[in-house]
Amino acid sequence: MSIDVSYITNQSAAAAESTSTPSKTLDKDTFLKLLVAQLSNQDPSSPMDTSDMMAQTTQLSMMESLSEIQASAREQFALQMRMASADLVGKQVTWTDADGATQTGVVGSVDYSATVPVLQVGETEIPLDAVAGISTVPATTPTTTA
Repeated sequence: MSIDVSYITNQSAAAAESTSTPSKTLDKDTFLKLLVAQLSNQDPSSPMDTSDMMAQTTQLSMMESLSEIQASAREQFALQMRMASADLVGKQVTWTDADGATQTGVVGSVDYSATVPVLQVGETEIPLDAVAGISTVPATTPTTTA
């Protein structure tokens, strides 16, 4: 099912020139504006079929549901990153530094203030997505004195 928007191309061009950054995604507001424009500019001798109206309303509802699912998936992914980074505290991680050298160290703490959690290894801060390997901290062998 497609929506005929050919009658609003001149209006869209004028609106696009007045805004500084046009949106590249269709959201709920855009969908409603298109539907209202279509209803207000329809031919009185050939009004919109009610089944078309119901189909478009259903599309709006589905779009809102998908947006909610997408937001929920983002939140879940962020939580998974936080949990994964918290599990790394006390573990040995390997990463490649800015010079291309492989580094290894034990994670002391995690900072969640950035978009991606940042691991603190000694004085070095490493984003979670830069970690190349994880291992347990080698146990030290106890020394005995005689």
